[in-house]
Amino acid sequence: MCDERQLADMARSPGAMNRRSFAALGGAAVLAGCTSAGEPAQAGDGVPGASGVLRSEVAIATPAGTADATFYRPAQGAHPAIIMWPDIAGVRPASQQMAQRLAAAGYAVLHPNPYYRSVKGQQFADFASFMGEEGFAKVGPWREKNTPEAVMADSKAFVAWLDAQDAVDTSRGIGANGHCMTGSWTFYAAAAAPERVKAAASMHGGGLVTDAPNSPHRIMQAGAMYLVCISQDDDAKQPDAKDALQTAAEAAGAKAEITVYPADHGWTVLDSPKYAEMEAERAWARMLEAFGGL
Repeated sequence: MCDERQLADMARSPGAMNRRSFAALGGAAVLAGCTSAGEPAQAGDGVPGASGVLRSEVAIATPAGTADATFYRPAQGAHPAIIMWPDIAGVRPASQQMAQRLAAAGYAVLHPNPYYRSVKGQQFADFASFMGEEGFAKVGPWREKNTPEAVMADSKAFVAWLDAQDAVDTSRGIGANGHCMTGSWTFYAAAAAPERVKAAASMHGGGLVTDAPNSPHRIMQAGAMYLVCISQDDDAKQPDAKDALQTAAEAAGAKAEITVYPADHGWTVLDSPKYAEMEAERAWARMLEAFGGL
């Protein structure tokens, strides 16, 4: 997960994406004209097939209350399901665009609010707003509620909800995708519902290797696929993590692809100051490959 030093570095980045440049990507169009009735999502630049995707705002009962989420899926047929969590800045147009794009690739995508225990809906317009509004401090109390046990309970509830949807092909496995602080959540999802969650894709995820008994690398599941995309600066901070993950995967009988990318933390997120298109597309392609085996 990004820390305050990395946020300060992001703020100084000459390539920092502002609201105007993100809008040029079509991010604002993702939210236009969408209702809870499941109307077609609006096509935005860089979202091939978006016109064939439906979007609904949904509420899901969990042991902690009611989680608000967005459900994207192709307009026709049943498809493998994906739980796609946003990064530390939460649900916003950039993360919605990414979820919509994944649905356009042929998946039923649940995009939950990671902070539903504390607040509902969008809290920041974009990553620039997160940084400019002291977002790191603001989300701190919300983030503390997302213990490994809480994330696993949520994952079970999300899996049960997805399996009850006509748009989900329950004969196929479920995937999980997370960015930044939610990269580790993909491991918790696979551990919470190992009979259903068969692929976990962590994009610059933090806290994957710790000394805790329930460290993500200690709960890898036999037969599951783990795609771990590590940023070069995160690797520099914890160079032994990639080897520990590989060793843990082999011991658990899990499949793993663990790669350090020549890009900095946040490079896969559209509105991140560290967004690096070429390497983001490379990671995206590897994620589609991993989810293709569901």
